[in-house]
Amino acid sequence: MIITNIIWGGAPPIFKFALENIPPFTLAFVRFFFAGLIFLPFLIRKFPSISPRKTIGVFLVGFFGIFINITFFFLGLKKTESINTPIIASAGPVFLYFLSIVFLKERPRLKVLSGMMIALVGVLIIVLSPILISKRELVFGEIEGNIFIVIATLGTIIATIIGKDVLKVVSPYFVSCFSFLTASLLFLIFVPSELRDWSFADLNLNGWTGIIYGVFLSSAMAYFLYYYGISKLDAQEVGVFTYLDPIVAVVIAYFLLGEVPSLWYLLGSFFVFGGIYVAEGRFHWHPIRRLKVAR
Repeated sequence: MIITNIIWGGAPPIFKFALENIPPFTLAFVRFFFAGLIFLPFLIRKFPSISPRKTIGVFLVGFFGIFINITFFFLGLKKTESINTPIIASAGPVFLYFLSIVFLKERPRLKVLSGMMIALVGVLIIVLSPILISKRELVFGEIEGNIFIVIATLGTIIATIIGKDVLKVVSPYFVSCFSFLTASLLFLIFVPSELRDWSFADLNLNGWTGIIYGVFLSSAMAYFLYYYGISKLDAQEVGVFTYLDPIVAVVIAYFLLGEVPSLWYLLGSFFVFGGIYVAEGRFHWHPIRRLKVAR
């Protein structure tokens, strides 16, 4: 999970850099189709026997965790700063908490609810920060991009909930390969319209960087390690590792894109992590020892 979140922490600035050259759905298709092919030999040798119900579960993991998440992730990156992404994603426990109250009918606890409301304020500060800064012409485009990142985060949360149950009986190899290939077919639907105005002959350093990083690191390696991690750890402990993402993203975004955190970004981050601290009473201890035991 540590390796996964270091890779994913660097993904927003690197993919924003790549999207300056290659269209979003084309990049998504290439990324996940070839990453799926990497895992395919493992399945050919030992194809698992799973029920239709579990197959649907694996499909839904890919649909929400890859198709929905990556679609809105890429669309959001084209409109907003890359460093906003990991902070909004770090607020995933906020959305998960409210979803559990609405759909699972769980009773809210005052301390947790207070912390989640504080964290939600932080998310809203970052999402609406273009209005607060008021220094760019495309203010509402940036807000739209931030909202897209929120939707992408919700996709990941739903996939995590479904995946926790599925991975009790299904191999991470199969989940990775199956979800990659099925999601790539969904991305392929939108590729022809992008190829009307763009060609692979137009690929430059930006595009190749996104393809190589996307196929081998952010997809093949990171997703497998993520699925493996959530199969070994409690679901509530998985989110702690997302605290690494903003640090990695800010460093890479500064050198690659020249993005510098604004005062509102720092204030929003303070509320997000402060709210999580109030809700939990602490920042989770790193469960690295439990990971070792699980191995």
